[in-house]
Amino acid sequence: MPGLEPDTGPLPPDPERRTVRCGLCGRPLTGAESRRSGLGPACDAKLHPPGPDIPVRRRAADQDTLPGM
Repeated sequence: MPGLEPDTGPLPPDPERRTVRCGLCGRPLTGAESRRSGLGPACDAKLHPPGPDIPVRRRAADQDTLPGM
């Protein structure tokens, strides 16, 4: 079509949006919450582990009683 230019690849970086890097590992941050906190999700989990009232992905296995007990 006249007036349309072919796709020339990725867009140039937006000058308004600067690269924010993780304060712990230095990787670029992309998520809005990560950019606000300055930490990526993995590094944030390392520094702020879940509290004791938050269940973890561990379940108690049902066990049979020992014979003779």
